Amino acid sequence: MVSKKQKLSPISLNQNIDYKDIDLLTLFVTEQGKILPRRATGVTVQQQRRLAKAIKRARVLSLFPFVASNSI
Repeated sequence: MVSKKQKLSPISLNQNIDYKDIDLLTLFVTEQGKILPRRATGVTVQQQRRLAKAIKRARVLSLFPFVASNSI
């Protein structure tokens, strides 16, 4: 059986994930505005849930865009 390398989480396990921390949230969103999957970021299940909730909350409060702006 092939062992997979375990990715290190970019955030610590007990770090507070807040919807007001836009710098942290931008690490987990693509250029199109999509939330990156857990397998791409290396966060735990609980962290992914908290990140998704914080990103969605920031979007509703207009702190974070729903989609990226087109620069044509």
